Amino acid sequence: MHFAFTDEQIMIRDSAESFLMEVSTSQAVRAAMATDTGYDPDLWRSICRDLGWQSTLIPEAHGGLGLGIVELVALQEQMGRFLLCSPFYATVCFGITSLLVAGTESQQAEYLPKINAGMTATLAFAGAASAHHGGQWDAAAVDAVYEHHGDHFILNGTLKYVVDGASSELLIIAARRTASVGNDGISLFIVPASTAGIVRQQQPTMDQTRKQADIVLHNLHVPESALMGAEGKAGPQLQQILNLATVALAAEQLGGAQTVLDMAVAYTKERVQFGRSIASFQAIKHKAADMMTRVEVARSGVYYAACVAQEALEAAQGRPAPLAAELPEAASIAKSYCSDTYFKNAGDALQMYGGVGFTWEYDVHLHFKRAKASEHYLGNGAWHRERLAQIVLDNRNGAAA
Repeated sequence: MHFAFTDEQIMIRDSAESFLMEVSTSQAVRAAMATDTGYDPDLWRSICRDLGWQSTLIPEAHGGLGLGIVELVALQEQMGRFLLCSPFYATVCFGITSLLVAGTESQQAEYLPKINAGMTATLAFAGAASAHHGGQWDAAAVDAVYEHHGDHFILNGTLKYVVDGASSELLIIAARRTASVGNDGISLFIVPASTAGIVRQQQPTMDQTRKQADIVLHNLHVPESALMGAEGKAGPQLQQILNLATVALAAEQLGGAQTVLDMAVAYTKERVQFGRSIASFQAIKHKAADMMTRVEVARSGVYYAACVAQEALEAAQGRPAPLAAELPEAASIAKSYCSDTYFKNAGDALQMYGGVGFTWEYDVHLHFKRAKASEHYLGNGAWHRERLAQIVLDNRNGAAA
């Protein structure tokens, strides 16, 4: 596949870079980290009103820009570069994609214009299984349960690691029928976060630039109109949503890996030992070259996955898309490599900074924490390589049959 940005995509990327360079400075990131919501509401309103980034995937029929995953990934890469603290990832990569993949026409007509106007949203799906070593980041992670009673559903359970879960105004909740396993019996529900029966508790995290929360459902009553798609049949749709979000997160990791490389190179040019900058030392040059190689390979994987993800999104909306079936494989390749790349580059940058890299005054430690947190979220490298191996095995068995 030959990939190159169009002129419009270059403009989107460059304008995002220019904007974030001004508004997502070190001081702004640290100020947002210290707030309860984890972001500046005025900045979010400016993003929505002036730039319309939240409208990237929203179809024009609902007031959006009607763009695609490649444009979204270009934005995510820049946000990762500047550690933007905002509800963009949760709202767009979880909320909007959930509505596009699984939402009914009436739900899309009701909620997409509201998100277009600045409403925040997120997805809550992971239960206790995701807390174990290595994590569980597919439909099998769902352990909240629901019961169907007449014209409403009753939901119970605890949902963990919900990005911006304590501040989002709209929740997409995954729950399963009692005793169901795997992809079977899973339903998605769209619910205002203020609904009685929802208790949200913000949790302390390693990465202070992205808030997470636990959400506890106590006999949450939701009407049948809140059900997204067919009851008990949303497992494949949930997996599709998670794959799309995984590609977007890999793009963010790519941006962060690029930034720690740039920061390390700039610092080593300034630091002088034995009468010359340490950037001239062979060992430093080799380390920087390895960092750059990892970034460029990661970029190739991310943008290939973005092209596949766009086709998968089109397939979910009933349009022909020959590459759509490759999304799980492309997403796992991108996420596994970008997880390893970002954390390795962040660790190498710390080494190149020396002792000051661990101090609060330098931003490299913020990227180090983001790299470790995003490595594990939605599956670390080992989890995705295991999934890739299973995909290959399934394909081989299918061909043999």
